[in-house]
Amino acid sequence: MDKLDNIKKAFENNRDDNNAELMSKYMRNLFSFYGIKTPTRRAIYKELLKEEKKSKVIDWIFLNKCWNEEQREFQYLVIDYLTGMKKHLVCDDMKYLRAYAKSKQWWDTIDGLDKIIGSIAFTDSRINDLMLEWSVDEDFWLRRIAIDHQLGRKEKTDTELLEQILVNNFGSNEFFINKAIGWSLREYSKTDSKWVRDFVKRHYEKMDKLSIREASKYI
Repeated sequence: MDKLDNIKKAFENNRDDNNAELMSKYMRNLFSFYGIKTPTRRAIYKELLKEEKKSKVIDWIFLNKCWNEEQREFQYLVIDYLTGMKKHLVCDDMKYLRAYAKSKQWWDTIDGLDKIIGSIAFTDSRINDLMLEWSVDEDFWLRRIAIDHQLGRKEKTDTELLEQILVNNFGSNEFFINKAIGWSLREYSKTDSKWVRDFVKRHYEKMDKLSIREASKYI
């Protein structure tokens, strides 16, 4: 029995149909679930991820199979796997990450992928150029990743890159974009509130009210 079969069997054994219905409803019925709560789900594949970390080799065949499974828990497994293995990711892996970002799209997986993708930039500056490209992509989910890929970097934030990406997304009517703009600014304001205040002041007339409200939460 291979890794996927083992995980699938464990997921099936922990299925909770009542919770699955609630989880699906929370996600606007876009995806089906086993109904497994996060601590239980992560406990199921904890040992698997531990062994994968020891190998230091990302099993893309396994991850691709998981991503293509129907139940949402499999996509969460992929996110957790890649989060644990992100120091082994390289720019050439973006072909896989982009494929994940382009399929089964919703905020839960997109917001997991943004930091994973952003982490590659610490060792390969080509990600910066790629994020600039994504910031003007017709797919707003790719734009959201570009906007938020520096979340949590604190003093390591590339503010010039951040500003350019945010400005590229002014004028959008998409909630998930305007929320992301505000979110990225709010997060960075914990590190440099003056920079965020100045940014909002400079671009106030072009910013959506939601973005301004989110950005101003801590300043």
